[in-house]
Amino acid sequence: MRLWKSAWSAAIIIPAAFLAIFFLYPTATMLWRGIWDGGLDLGGVGNVLAESRTWKVVWQTVLQAALGTAGAILLGVPSAYILYRVRFPFQKVARAAATIPFVLPTVVVGVAFRALLGRGGPLEFLGLDQTVTAVVIALTYFNYAVVVRTVGTMWQTLDPRSAQAARTLGASPSRAFLTVTLPQLAPAIASAGAIVFLFCSTSYGLVRTLGSPGYGTLETEIWRETTAMLDTRAAAVLSILQVVIVILTLIVSEKLSSRTAGRLNLRSHHVSPIGKSDAPAAVFTGLVLVFLITSPIISLVARSLTVDGEWSLKNYRLLATSGQGFSGGSSVLEAIGNSLRIGLVATLISLAIGVPLALVLSRQVRGPLRTGQSFLSGAILLPLGVSAVTVGFGFSIALDSPPLDLRNSPLLIPIAQAVVALPLVVRSLTPTLSSIAPGRREAAATLGASPWQVLATIDGPFLVRGIGVAIGFAYATSLGEFGATSFLARPDTQTLPVMIVRLLGRPGGDNYGMAMAGAVILAILAAGIMAAAEAARKDPQ
Repeated sequence: MRLWKSAWSAAIIIPAAFLAIFFLYPTATMLWRGIWDGGLDLGGVGNVLAESRTWKVVWQTVLQAALGTAGAILLGVPSAYILYRVRFPFQKVARAAATIPFVLPTVVVGVAFRALLGRGGPLEFLGLDQTVTAVVIALTYFNYAVVVRTVGTMWQTLDPRSAQAARTLGASPSRAFLTVTLPQLAPAIASAGAIVFLFCSTSYGLVRTLGSPGYGTLETEIWRETTAMLDTRAAAVLSILQVVIVILTLIVSEKLSSRTAGRLNLRSHHVSPIGKSDAPAAVFTGLVLVFLITSPIISLVARSLTVDGEWSLKNYRLLATSGQGFSGGSSVLEAIGNSLRIGLVATLISLAIGVPLALVLSRQVRGPLRTGQSFLSGAILLPLGVSAVTVGFGFSIALDSPPLDLRNSPLLIPIAQAVVALPLVVRSLTPTLSSIAPGRREAAATLGASPWQVLATIDGPFLVRGIGVAIGFAYATSLGEFGATSFLARPDTQTLPVMIVRLLGRPGGDNYGMAMAGAVILAILAAGIMAAAEAARKDPQ
């Protein structure tokens, strides 16, 4: 019994210590640098805030995020109705197509739009390559699935009788939607909008691959101040602004949800056959799926197989080289190997921390323990609310001297990626483990099973059920992670996303073609891992 209690204590203490050392400490160190220079000094903050460029960057960050959020909502709500509220042939295929963007790493999405809008792309004539408009369209694309899934799941459970009653009383279809259905969907739309705004304001990899047009965003400006201007204090102040935007987004999200939430009359998965009145929304959704969702991916694959206007595998053969204009360094194939190896280590770390933590958070407790459990559950989500750029920047300045000097450690990048992936692991496992009825554990204990036997026979099957998806989330996230890794990768540890952006930043057709080929491979790896994890998912016996 003493060993059992010690194990549960370790399941709480070790994850808390991991977050404190590898998230809170680097983040706090980075933020502290913005206001401390041998003593409390707010002069650096004032200098950065006094620059007109700072506010132009802030304005562009907020504007792009707002426009991307609005675009995702305007396109996603009609699609949510068609994909989740009505029934039609090949609906599962359409739903799968709608989720493609969110499965892909941000770097792949950015490169796909470069292939579509850039030189040699089918829409090059629009002149949108490396423009703010291109960034907004890509942000809309990437977050479309969030709105569709969040709003569609809610819409599927709404009782249709309220809208039908409004129609019976003479309301037109549009009036019934605006006065009855839309208010019921408001909590889901508000929740999705807040999440999308958060993703849009921290889409560092996507903006970098699209050329950081205009003044860029706060994240690209942090990278610029750190790597080009060598002004880490200014970068720290900008990181503080980034955190402020994240906190304000979360506060607004909570207020919107509390104001719009109400008692809803819900039914379980109500869908109806598609009818004539659904035709406009169906056509609209079809156009979105064909032209917005699939066209960038098709353009990316086609561009990777094209050289001088002819079909060729040259870009893929060049992946064994480091590209034009590079003096030494890793080849793309070596970067692929680095990504797979680093991602595997990061996944193992996130599972080692996340599985025990999910077991703790899934237990039903009362009193002070419940408060502590809620605090720990909220703390584990903090890395989702803080930009990966902030995490990487914090690692680079906080873990470079004793007693935590990890500059030359092979674990530096995997730990950073594990911090980013950990919340996804915990969030994917906790609901599954929480679905276990407490009576099952009590019954097993009554029949003489030891605590370890209860854990193995009751929790074990449910853990197996969710572990595949958790592995998929962790590995795919690590493979596509760019924000933190871009600050930490050395020439011999460059990952595939870092190499792709590096190739895009160099002149030369071969470099551009290699970036396209590398992005296709990264997309296949990330999507393949998620598909395999989902296929391996098992139901408990």
